[in-house]
Amino acid sequence: MDVLYFAWLRERIGAPRERVETNAATVGALVAELAARDDRHAAALSDLSAVRVAVDQDLADWDTPLAGAREIAFFPPMTGG
Repeated sequence: MDVLYFAWLRERIGAPRERVETNAATVGALVAELAARDDRHAAALSDLSAVRVAVDQDLADWDTPLAGAREIAFFPPMTGG
């Protein structure tokens, strides 16, 4: 699946996207796998209260199943104005 990073997450990880092969069942399990990859991923994903996620362009939460997902996007919370 494709994993996309936006804003400061992209800056901390050093890439806007990556292709990931995973057996993770949920978004939370995927986050744990990504954070274990290296220090950059760990730093970017250390405070999940400051991170939002979308699965196939639909807002999701950490318990959302990944079965059949093609794209996961991580981004900071958005504000309106």
